[in-house]
Amino acid sequence: MHRAQSQPRKYEEFAFVLDFNSRGKSSTVRGRDGIIIIAIGEDRLTLLEILGIPNSTFEVGEKIFIGKEGRTKISSVLGKMDYNKISSSAQSELETVVEKIVTLNESRFVEYLNNAQPLTPRIHALELIPGIGKTYMKTMLEERDQKKFESYEDLQERVGFKEPIKHISERIVDEITGQSRMNLFVKR
Repeated sequence: MHRAQSQPRKYEEFAFVLDFNSRGKSSTVRGRDGIIIIAIGEDRLTLLEILGIPNSTFEVGEKIFIGKEGRTKISSVLGKMDYNKISSSAQSELETVVEKIVTLNESRFVEYLNNAQPLTPRIHALELIPGIGKTYMKTMLEERDQKKFESYEDLQERVGFKEPIKHISERIVDEITGQSRMNLFVKR
């Protein structure tokens, strides 16, 4: 747990576009309009409203740089958004884009599975991931004690847990849509 404290959490560097409106009005900052982008941060997995630079073009699923220095296509991150405030097309793209993030950040999510701990004496963090019940959890814990998982494939082969990307993504979507009481992946 101590590693997290040594490097203070920085702001998001990248986000993935869920939807954009080239003549939009901000819903988080009054009076801002232009290219309004709804995106999901790669690291904290929060929904963001972003203002694009005029005449930039965006695509759904595109990874855009939103860090402090050297932005090329966006002028500012306007604010965080709630799931129920984003467009229906952004909502319908969410699952696909989250799966893309979970796929691209394999080592980060595998590390999470390697280090996940019990949340209470009766509930383990792993059990909150759809598809992992008591049986898979027990096998996962036994296997990772022998040797940490190296990849999704390694996990699938050793535990028999199918489609980890789909299941982790499902959990993230549940957290974003507010269907889960506790967040494992999405930062508040």
